[in-house]
Amino acid sequence: MKLNLNRPLAFFDLETTGVNVGADRIVEIAILKAMPDGSELIKTMRINPEMPIPLASSLIHGIYDKDIANEPAFKDVAAELAAFIGDADLAGYNSNRFDIPVLLEEFLRAGVDFDMSDRKFVDVQNIFHQMEQRTLRAAYKFYCNKDIVNAHSAEADITATYHVLLAQIERYSDTEFEDKQGKISKPVKNDVDALHTFTNMNKPVDFAGRMVFNEQDQEIFNFGKHKGKTVEQVFDTEPSYYAWMKQGDFPLYTKKKLEEIWTRWNKKKEQLKQEKQQQQAVANKPKPNPNPAAKPNPSAAPQKKSKPAVDVTNDMLEQLKMKFGK
Repeated sequence: MKLNLNRPLAFFDLETTGVNVGADRIVEIAILKAMPDGSELIKTMRINPEMPIPLASSLIHGIYDKDIANEPAFKDVAAELAAFIGDADLAGYNSNRFDIPVLLEEFLRAGVDFDMSDRKFVDVQNIFHQMEQRTLRAAYKFYCNKDIVNAHSAEADITATYHVLLAQIERYSDTEFEDKQGKISKPVKNDVDALHTFTNMNKPVDFAGRMVFNEQDQEIFNFGKHKGKTVEQVFDTEPSYYAWMKQGDFPLYTKKKLEEIWTRWNKKKEQLKQEKQQQQAVANKPKPNPNPAAKPNPSAAPQKKSKPAVDVTNDMLEQLKMKFGK
């Protein structure tokens, strides 16, 4: 069957030095770009991570330091990779939690602004785990009745992932699913928007899962002492938390999204301040004189009221003589 696409869907898989999103680096990337016309484009690259590859990781993916010694660093191919992906939506296996965050970290280190604001993300693992709960190898065997040849090779894995998604769409096109709220739907459709919704049920803000959207589409913290609180609410009560996270060991993309929220929060705060000042200025404005013709001259000195003249009598003169002895 053929994917129903309005724009390209880029399946990609990474082999890395480890599983720490913020610290580990890419050693191989493979991208299968499924086009709306049914054609496919594939790009595979080995990358020099500019750090030693731990033996434990090399034993999994088979890539050792000597294999990438003469390969380009990510910063040297970042622009080429971003151009190849273009405006495509993204897909992968466990891509929302690992591959996308790692790729974004590498782009940010390389100074490439890889815009994520209008992309859809289809995580094939989420469909699989929510419908069957297996591994990629088992998924390929279960859906396609095949074994992955050269497993943990990036290109073999993305090819398997691509075919698993096609089989999932065909298998579950009329299958009902009940979510945690008891809502029943048929979510697995040949439609990237629907697949994006179904495979992003946790609604991450930063892909690393430090922040997620709540049911009101507000960003909330998903870890630590402020877990469950909106990010803006924490900024209101403890603005130093922003500085702590910016200086802490968090992924660069997490910090980027945090900074976007901080900037938006500060703009709201400044706007409220200006509105309050305007209201105060209106309240303090002097009221107009109802009778402008009788308006007093503020520069004129106040005049004292004069007492009426009193005639001097003989009795008054006698009293003065007695008082002063004259």
